[in-house]
Amino acid sequence: MPQDPTDDGLARRIAALMPRAKADLAELVAIPSVADPRQYPPQKCREAAEWLVAAFTEAGLRDVHLAETPDGSHAVLGHRPPPKGAPTVLLYCHYDVQPPLDDAAWTSPPFELTERDGRWYGRGSADCKGNVVMHLTALRALGDDVPVGLKFVAEGSEEQGTGGLEDYVRAHVDELHADALLVCDTGNAAVGVPTATTTLRGLANLVVGVSTLAGDVHSGMFGGPAPDALAALIRILDSLRDADGGTRITGLDADGQWAGAGYDEQQFRTDAGVLDGVALTGTGSVADRLWARPAVTVLGIDCPPVVGSAAAVPAAARARVSLRVPPGTDPRTALDALTAHLKAAAPWGARVEVEPEGTGAPFRAATDGRAYAALDRAMREVYGREISFLGQGGSIPLCNVLAGAYPEAEIILMGVEEPRCLIHAPNESVDPAEIEHMAHVEALFLRHYAETAARR
Repeated sequence: MPQDPTDDGLARRIAALMPRAKADLAELVAIPSVADPRQYPPQKCREAAEWLVAAFTEAGLRDVHLAETPDGSHAVLGHRPPPKGAPTVLLYCHYDVQPPLDDAAWTSPPFELTERDGRWYGRGSADCKGNVVMHLTALRALGDDVPVGLKFVAEGSEEQGTGGLEDYVRAHVDELHADALLVCDTGNAAVGVPTATTTLRGLANLVVGVSTLAGDVHSGMFGGPAPDALAALIRILDSLRDADGGTRITGLDADGQWAGAGYDEQQFRTDAGVLDGVALTGTGSVADRLWARPAVTVLGIDCPPVVGSAAAVPAAARARVSLRVPPGTDPRTALDALTAHLKAAAPWGARVEVEPEGTGAPFRAATDGRAYAALDRAMREVYGREISFLGQGGSIPLCNVLAGAYPEAEIILMGVEEPRCLIHAPNESVDPAEIEHMAHVEALFLRHYAETAARR
């Protein structure tokens, strides 16, 4: 990788820190910090939080401590005062992780960091404990030579979406105020392709219930004329897609186009694990469908299971439906449109009830400020190519809270989570080169950002 001749050994120091980064990540992955007390003891999240307190204190931050947030989780907070006249940068990550899902689908134990084929496997190895280690490596490499002020926050319930940190920020606006915010919970378009995420989709989730009979009835005696609630639900859900499989919801624009870097279709098929011979759904470019258009997913259905099912016409069925919406679409408007569409699509006069679960607003970053210029310079020096801008199909509602609380601040989404990481899925992994290079990017960014402030 090209290096800045004025780097003063920063790259070498980061490379020398990688064995420690691996040891840190192994310790963190071994803590099953799933922020759901129904699945894992809350003490495990507390253990991970306290690990961060010790690690970031040792890395040079001051007053690193736990702060309880309104959902009962604990954020880890710390700071480092700025040199005179220097800007302040907020470093964000989260230490809670997704549950491992099906343990049998893991090639190695989910809570044991395992090296295989040049990658490090384990739940949270990328999302987001890999980014925790990236922050630590950058700070350790800089040592006492940190040219900006720092504020640090690690969230403890991001994966549960319960909004604890979002509510905390609203109530403690001054505590996290900064000139630039590094939200490190995304990653590069591919290993070695420097990327900042500039848009996030919002979401609108609901549960739709269909009922047609007072109770289940014998399919031999009544099947045929008796309206089948599950069949009605299937028809309703099918109406959400057109013949190509693209999302089509009455009242929502489904023809948006993405203006940034694209996403190669074959690469997407590989990244998503699409089976040979199975077509992608929708039309337009992959980037259009991922980042510029609404996308509906049926997350789950309540109906009789195959094993143990009876010869009966179902009287009721339910489904949980998630709608991702691109920037420019109001999530409440999208929820209303989805609700109206589901009710209008009901066949045979079937009764439809909708229970809204919640919404999250989409996000779009402004990329024309000095923080993005500093990031582009850092990425060129580390990766030898200019920064790419991509969208992200997921949602990070905190970004909109931060944008509202700090309207003058630049928000940058970056990190180590490239597509091969398979975040949220079995066999999650991280490429250690991404931790090394993105830690280098982060350290250089802090230097270059300080320089732009000094020139003002």
